[in-house]
Parts: sequence; structure tokens; C-alpha cells
Amino acid sequence: MVGIRLGTFSGGDGRRFAGLVTDGDTVVDLTDTGVVDGPVTTRALLADWDRVLPQLDALADRPGTPLDQLAVHAPLEPGQILQSGANYRTHVIDLAAAHHAERGTRPDAEIRAEVAEMMDRRAADGTPYLFVGLPSAVTGPYDDVVIPSWTTQFDWELELAAVIGREAFRVDREHALDHVAGYTIANDLTARDQVFRRDMPEIGTDWFRAKNGPGFTPLGPWLVPARDVDPSDLRITLRLDVAVMQDETTKDMLFDVASLVAAASEITPLRPGDVVLTGSPAGNGMAHGRLLRDGDVMHGTITGLGAQQTRVVAER
Repeated sequence: MVGIRLGTFSGGDGRRFAGLVTDGDTVVDLTDTGVVDGPVTTRALLADWDRVLPQLDALADRPGTPLDQLAVHAPLEPGQILQSGANYRTHVIDLAAAHHAERGTRPDAEIRAEVAEMMDRRAADGTPYLFVGLPSAVTGPYDDVVIPSWTTQFDWELELAAVIGREAFRVDREHALDHVAGYTIANDLTARDQVFRRDMPEIGTDWFRAKNGPGFTPLGPWLVPARDVDPSDLRITLRLDVAVMQDETTKDMLFDVASLVAAASEITPLRPGDVVLTGSPAGNGMAHGRLLRDGDVMHGTITGLGAQQTRVVAER
């Protein structure tokens, strides 16, 4: 049994609506079901998630429209997007070892062991590295994405995304997952050549420019309720055309989902509809020496959360 999945869809008339995907791959339009007062959007459902979820379960047997007759959009329009960097152990070790100042004068295995020890200390004593993304960067799971003319190093980062369903402010790790309504897939696309400021290196990273262009965050296809997902052991796989580039599980996270939500909530109140991206595993384009090119197609999957298919096209 797959269970219910929540998303945003449109039919031939172009009207977008929140819908419930059932086991039979039909979509129940939630517009006139009375589950919430006012317009029925995914954000509105999340705002009263504890009450709404049992009602969605009860609607799962209703007849609906075949999924293949509908367009699938991003499952929600997020409020805040909190992103996590350097959160997969192997990914960080790969990058750090590749750029180590002493590479070539010391054995790679020795450098990797040293960096691994640093990552273990960080996981034990450190805190997550979080930054802010823009909701305007979100696009659908099957939409084309344009490579801007101002980057020559466009890269992928498939990630697990946690969607907030209950306000969280200064919650501890033990209770953080109580505030997560569900999970979806995000691809945190990055212009690598824009990450560091060349005009003023002292500033450091420029995540605004590197990660927030239109379409830089394909999201979806749908939101799967948290009760149906074990975020501690999900396989994240990204194929570029037919070649597997990322293939790792969430067990490799330095800081788990609960730690990330707790850390984000320490600084800012998280509200229903906010999204917490949990970092990308090893296997990005920079590591492979193969960045995205015009016509490439990315296929991204996470266990139990569906699949994305994103084609990238050069800016004309």
C-alpha cells in the first residue's frame, strides 16, 4: 500500500488545485470537499494539518481523475526555505580532500582519514550549517529549467525536503519531528562559479546568486505524510540521462532531520508550509567533472517519495 500523497495539479482548463493522489494513481480534487474554510491550497491544508490529515484519509476512496491526465506542479508554494550545506559525511570528505592544500604531497587516503575525523568531531560537537533560499526559485518536478547565461558551472544537488505542519520555535531535537507534516524531493541546483565572490573574497559565499535563480529548486512531485516515512534510511538517487551520479542513503547525514529542524527553529519560527532542505549527498557534478549542459535530463528519486524528471536548456 502506497498511502495518500498530496500535491498541486491542473487539468485542461489550467486551473490549479490541491489534490490527493490515491493508491490507484487517481487524483481527488480537494476544492469542494470542505476540508478547510476558504481556498483549498496545500499551504491551507498544512495550516491545520493535525485535523486535516484524518479527513484526507477518509477521502482516499473517492473517485478521481487519472493522474496521467493532469499536469503536476510543485506540491506547495513554500513560506520560508531553510537550506542545509555540508551535511553528508562522504560528500564533505570528497570535496575537502579534492581541494586540500597538501594534495599531491600526501597520500589521498591519509587526507581523507584526517577529514573524516574532522567530520566525526563536527557531528558530535558542531551545529548544522543553514542558510535561506527563496520561494521564487521553486518550480515543478517535471518542468524544464533554464541554465542562466551568467553561469558556466550549473550543478545538481538532489535532497530530501521536510515540510513543516505545526509551528516550531525553539523546539528541541527530541520533539522536532512532531512539527514535520511530510516529506518531498528537492533538487537544489547551484551555479558553482557564483558561490564565492571574486570581487571581495573576504565576504565568502554568495548563496543568493548561486542558488536562487528562477527554477533552481525543482520540488515534488508530492508531499508524503511524515507518518509514512522513515527519514533516517531513504535512498537518494540521481541519474543524468542514464548515468547514476548520486546514490546514497540519508544514513550518511551528519545532522539528521530532527537536528536540522531544531537548529532552524532556534533562530526563526517555522510555520506550516515552510520547507527545510536537508543537504545533498556525494556525487555532484563538480565531483564527477561533468556539469549540466543544454539538453541534459536529470532523473531524481527518493525512496517512497516518487520521482522527478528535469530537462535543462540553455538560455536563448
